Amino acid sequence: MVLNETFKLKNGIEVPKLGLGTWQIPDGDDTYNSVKWALEAGYRHIDTAMAYGNETSVGKAIKDSGIPREEIFVTTKLPAEKKGYDIAHESFKKSLYDLGLDYIDLYLIHAPWPWDQIGADCTEGNIDSWRAFEEIYDSGKVKAIGISNFEQKHIEPILGKCKHVPMVNQIRFHIGDRQEDVTSYCNKHGILLTAYSPLATGRILDDKVIVDMAAKYNATPAQLCIRYCIQKDMVVIPKSTKKERILSNSQVNFTIDGDDIKALDRL
Repeated sequence: MVLNETFKLKNGIEVPKLGLGTWQIPDGDDTYNSVKWALEAGYRHIDTAMAYGNETSVGKAIKDSGIPREEIFVTTKLPAEKKGYDIAHESFKKSLYDLGLDYIDLYLIHAPWPWDQIGADCTEGNIDSWRAFEEIYDSGKVKAIGISNFEQKHIEPILGKCKHVPMVNQIRFHIGDRQEDVTSYCNKHGILLTAYSPLATGRILDDKVIVDMAAKYNATPAQLCIRYCIQKDMVVIPKSTKKERILSNSQVNFTIDGDDIKALDRL
């Protein structure tokens, strides 16, 4: 069962293959209920970020679930615009406080540049942030550290100076947008990939090839898209605020055959 399956990071930490994403879910009841329903359905990986503004509700739902903390894998992120050693330490402490947790499982630099300055060169800021990340990791307050939305040109400067190679890179990935250069580079360096927006925020769910192929496997188009990412050896974090879809998104215990994977690769 996919909900019980994990990928292993280079430091031995196991990451559940399927998680709940909480991007664009408002703080309060929407986030709380989404996380609550996911945990009840058997999810054990919850992805959030300081920038989402919903860490408090994520943490409350985790606490109220009664599930032992060590059974839940929690990811959060340093905001994209916060670059530097001191601010990385400060932001981590705030996320830890807002989540109400003693430790975080995975901490990521949210992006290589601020979202309102996409393409800006923030190399030094990322290197300084990564130095703080390494100290946090060595302290035991986080089990794994990584990056998000980083391309090879953003990763190489960190690899040139780091003590710990990033363990995860969370990227936009879905059928029709596979970022092959990034995925190839990360696979070469043992950096596990996490696919966010695996459904392309719904834009690909009406594609005839996807719809027809999903029917072949008695699956929904969303389930096919999620399963595709898993078979690409990626963690997948689909987002939903609807109880029935959260459950449906976890029911991906089928295998897409090789020829069909190739057909999806061509889209």
